Amino acid sequence: MSEPWALHPDRALPADPATRPVAREIYAATRDLPLVSMHGHVDVTVFSRDEPFGDPAQLLVVPDHYVTRMLVSQGETLQRLGLGDMAETDPRAIWRRFCAGWKHFRGTPTRFWLEHELVQILGVTQRPSAETADAIYDQIAARLAEPAFRPRALLDRFGIEVIATTDPAWAPLDEHAALAADGYGDRVLPTFRPDPLLRLDRPGWRDDVARLAGASGVEVTSYTTYLEALRTQRARFAAAGARATDHGHPFADTTPLEDVEARRVFDAALAGTVTAAEARAFGGHMVFQMAAMSAEDGLVLQLHHGVVRDHANGPYNAFGPDLGYDIPVVAEFTHALRPLLGAFGHHPGFRMIVFTVDEDVYSRELAPLAGVYPSLKLGAPWWFLDAPDAMRRFREATTETAGFSNLAGFVDDTRGFCSIPARHDLARRVDAGYLARLVAEHRLELDEAVEIAVDLAYRHALAAYERAGVAQ
Repeated sequence: MSEPWALHPDRALPADPATRPVAREIYAATRDLPLVSMHGHVDVTVFSRDEPFGDPAQLLVVPDHYVTRMLVSQGETLQRLGLGDMAETDPRAIWRRFCAGWKHFRGTPTRFWLEHELVQILGVTQRPSAETADAIYDQIAARLAEPAFRPRALLDRFGIEVIATTDPAWAPLDEHAALAADGYGDRVLPTFRPDPLLRLDRPGWRDDVARLAGASGVEVTSYTTYLEALRTQRARFAAAGARATDHGHPFADTTPLEDVEARRVFDAALAGTVTAAEARAFGGHMVFQMAAMSAEDGLVLQLHHGVVRDHANGPYNAFGPDLGYDIPVVAEFTHALRPLLGAFGHHPGFRMIVFTVDEDVYSRELAPLAGVYPSLKLGAPWWFLDAPDAMRRFREATTETAGFSNLAGFVDDTRGFCSIPARHDLARRVDAGYLARLVAEHRLELDEAVEIAVDLAYRHALAAYERAGVAQ
């Protein structure tokens, strides 16, 4: 009989025998720290309803576009993985397809997260395969039925000190109010996401504006009332505990328009005559306006840019957005952020965190920008860069220019609740390895490396998301 599946305690630590013992010591200082998960996409209803997770497929496969995109690249279809109108409805069949495709995840960060979830959290003792799929399914299903695996119980088990959801700008925040009534108001926080409202040529834009009007109580009939409705909702989010806004804008441009031009373009959008060029210019203008509002209310502005969303038209039309066909492109920030940073880069009431998937731009543009503008922090590598080697490259690309103090700490950016501890664990291991090398090269003392590791894993994330002028 083969040995039970177990994970090596030194996984993702340096192979070099001179640095590995130092990395172990640094990692030991961060391994059990609380988790700060301030940029994620776990639905708030997971916590407000606190219901058992449905089944292994719904927990680990269907909602995770990292998983589904890899399987689709190997010939599976989104329907066979449980998505769309004609979706597979048998969760065991979906799980079997996932297990049969386990080998395709070798070498990917998804493999690291899934291993952690399966072994460390769910107690699985066999590697996934076509042969073991049913036995693993039954084992996980039994575990998910236990009260200890309800979402709120897992907050404690995972050591999550605070987690932020991402909510549309028109959200009524009823679920967050219910959580606050149950004593979770300081632990599960909303995040204001206005993206659909800032893209005037987006299908359904006027319907979304109507939702904003309904939620805010402000009748949106003009550019002025549009801004008023956004401010009203931001205030409601802040009152509900929000610390940040989130902007996945297609362009990083932040050039403001003259008021008269902004009014004209907004009126054209209401009339259905806005052009693509006008909508793009208005989008950049509104990111600037969001910064101006952040300088007023203290909400941290998060901007992530550098992908073409929904690259494949067929799957987008059939299944909707955010199912894995988002492909990185070259990003530019030096010119794009100049108007915003010129106005607010030194403003004491403004904070901004920038994310991207373009590795080159971190060393070329973002680290130098963060190394001089006090309002700007660098977010952790986003998406494809949250892998061990890419994480190391990020540290090497940014530290020499921005240092460690201009980083926002680790941000997990996930929809998969159970992957949160796995992602944080990987980041802490990689940082321990990077810092151990600096110690071995006598560029840091060990006590400094331990202090930095704790900063990156915990303290920086808390500090980066403090609302300006509001003590947490």
